[in-house]
Amino acid sequence: MKITAVKTFLMHVGAPHVGRGQPVAGYSGNLTGTRNWLFIKVYTDVGVVGIGECSGWPRVIQTAVQDLQQLLIGEDPTHIERLWQKMQLAIMGHGMTGTVGAGAMTGIDMALWDIKGKVLGVPVWNLLGGKVRERIRIYAHASTPDVALDLKSRGITAVKCSGLRDPVGTVERLREAVGDDMDIMIDLHGPPWLTPADAASVARELEPFNLLFIEDPIPPENLDGYRRIRDTANVPLAAGERMVTLFGSRELIERDLVDVIQPDTGRAGGITQMKKIAAMAEAHHIMVAPHSGSLGPVAEYAALHLLAAIPNALFLERIEDDWEGRAQTVIPHPQSERGYLKVPDTPGLGVDIDEDFVARFPSMGNVSVPVSEASGAYVEGTYGEHVYVQTRLPRARYLSGK
Repeated sequence: MKITAVKTFLMHVGAPHVGRGQPVAGYSGNLTGTRNWLFIKVYTDVGVVGIGECSGWPRVIQTAVQDLQQLLIGEDPTHIERLWQKMQLAIMGHGMTGTVGAGAMTGIDMALWDIKGKVLGVPVWNLLGGKVRERIRIYAHASTPDVALDLKSRGITAVKCSGLRDPVGTVERLREAVGDDMDIMIDLHGPPWLTPADAASVARELEPFNLLFIEDPIPPENLDGYRRIRDTANVPLAAGERMVTLFGSRELIERDLVDVIQPDTGRAGGITQMKKIAAMAEAHHIMVAPHSGSLGPVAEYAALHLLAAIPNALFLERIEDDWEGRAQTVIPHPQSERGYLKVPDTPGLGVDIDEDFVARFPSMGNVSVPVSEASGAYVEGTYGEHVYVQTRLPRARYLSGK
């Protein structure tokens, strides 16, 4: 069996968080912003086709996938590790493997696992060592009590809020609304990012609410800052969605800087790398909760297979009320039931895309300024500076939650 072609499928996607962009003609006005999904298919000379998904910068990754295709034609797709190493070496000359290179390898790697499972007639989780669990717990997003209570009524047992504007107050309101039988997390990623000093103070203020974790409290490259927060507050930390490959996650894990590692299923380097990241995390008693907030449903399937097969799976991030077209993008669409997703049993990943539906939504753009002035994330009067890191002022009010 040999690889004969690699094809990309790029689409513009709506999202519950409307950003900059123009509505797409002929579809819901919700299709705005700059969110894109990039799917790929790897074809073989025996008719078996594998599917994968890439994230990190989909419009740019599409070109990277097309460039890598020349390395894959004529190769046996079942030799996954060797092909991953070959791609890494080919990219190496361009510098460190960033999200573009890793995102391209991720989609290809995912498709190779899909092919291997189909050829052998077994689900991918079987190739990874078999099932540890039959279903995967999910968590959803909620920054207001009303949304959190609605999710709780549907069986969701954990929610994550965003709270750059008022982190302490946001968590306090959520905890008061849902009580102690629901897990709460908060994502503090910028822009603007908190300084280590502010992040440490916020973490201390959040201790009484028994959070499951604080995610991305400071810029991802500031590893020493994570140690400062860890030494200051007794709150679990989570990070890793912006890191790629085993090498990008290594220091977070080996220096015990986090309690939860969050590799992005679409750009971490593929199932091959995520399995290795999970194994390294297991040696440090660190849990795995793949990042999935902006991803499409093919990457979600890959995460389900991984989490089914590793012992240190915590849960999977999921936007429960995502764009209405998500369910039409793939066949079949996974359905959550009382806070869980069932692990697929179909050979390979068990999913395919509706190519005609995907083609209806050509990409219009893939970059934007992540927050608006109205978000209140920046100190009043400083939004136009667009700074990366910012001390929060007035600090006493910011930390009080009032």
